[in-house]
Amino acid sequence: MNRDEIIALDKADPLGNKRLEFDLPNSVIYLDGNSLGALPKSVKTRLAEVVSQQWGSDLIKSWNSHNWIDLPIKVGEKIARIIGAAPGQVICCDSISVNLFKLLCSALTLNSGRTVVLSTKDNFPTDLYMVQGLSDLLGPDLCHLQLVDEQDIQQSLIESVAVLLLTQVNFRTGKLLDMAKLTQLAHDKGILVIWDLAHSAGALPVELDQCKADFAVGCGYKYLNGGPGSPAFLYVAKRHQSEVKQPLTGWMGHAAPFAFDSKYHASPTINQFQCGTPSVLAMSALDAALDVWKNVDMSQVKSKSAALANVFMQLMQMHECLDGLKLCSPVEAELRGSQLAFSHRDAFAICQALIEKGVIADFRAPNMLRFGFTPLYTSFKDVWLAVTTLVNILESELYKEPRFKVALKVT
Repeated sequence: MNRDEIIALDKADPLGNKRLEFDLPNSVIYLDGNSLGALPKSVKTRLAEVVSQQWGSDLIKSWNSHNWIDLPIKVGEKIARIIGAAPGQVICCDSISVNLFKLLCSALTLNSGRTVVLSTKDNFPTDLYMVQGLSDLLGPDLCHLQLVDEQDIQQSLIESVAVLLLTQVNFRTGKLLDMAKLTQLAHDKGILVIWDLAHSAGALPVELDQCKADFAVGCGYKYLNGGPGSPAFLYVAKRHQSEVKQPLTGWMGHAAPFAFDSKYHASPTINQFQCGTPSVLAMSALDAALDVWKNVDMSQVKSKSAALANVFMQLMQMHECLDGLKLCSPVEAELRGSQLAFSHRDAFAICQALIEKGVIADFRAPNMLRFGFTPLYTSFKDVWLAVTTLVNILESELYKEPRFKVALKVT
């Protein structure tokens, strides 16, 4: 594959103009949108207006005049369209960790009589930590975490399991789990399913309703580009909303919060999953960021993601110096999310050397180098330059210099 072919791919890209809606540094090849999405230009404008006009001039009137109070629902509905959910089932609030606590409690209550939360050994740690914390709170007789390898999920779906907690795209390897199949298999055994969409929402087509999912969580700061610490979201299928009772009964989840009733009465809608006052600045940023998804066809997003990764792999195969890198992601596009992961004993140092050379990838312990592809703004030229830089670093053994082995607080 040569430079002319790369240029032709960018010219033919139906999502190519979306890149113009992002404020990308000229000197950086950014392949870490699977950890933090790039800045949409619309967010800069929105935040300036929220700070100077809404907060600065209109002050507390903005809860009504600028509909601050409705942001969790408004943003949730924008996300719903991206993850295959009908209206009234998604709300934007809190963090993935807090939302998981709510949903775990809700699911265990719905499936009382069962105690096991089944998950995978390589699930994202915060998901497992939240189950462990809930088990400590309730006691193992009411909540017990069982961990299995990904390939053993199906055979572990037995009648003692109350909740199956899975991340659709593995954060290390990028392996994509079959949501429809696993949800159906779980339901056949009376098991409720919580899906973590952190690495799939905005990266590939998600069909929560079509797959008959029960619950889901996701974050706003990766492929949805809402900014660092952006609010998360949660999904509760309409069929469960009249039965669930989430444990964090804050005033914003009340049926009439401004009645200031001393007794809690939960909202009968998805709104009951709110707790405290929404973070208006952060949620306004995410609200603006989601506007870049207008008129975006998720099938085109998936196709471009696959094409970017395939080009990356083809370019890698052209160089003998890459023998130390082992691909840990599935080769088949239909079996992975929007990233490629490689193991290498010096993965951390290679990642640091890449960053110094203007290619931002990321490292995941113990030995994983990840390259994320965000189809709205990653170009085929980005992939070409990234692989060229990686080859130069490995051929020159630049990564062996001591400065690249110094670990920072955030890796």
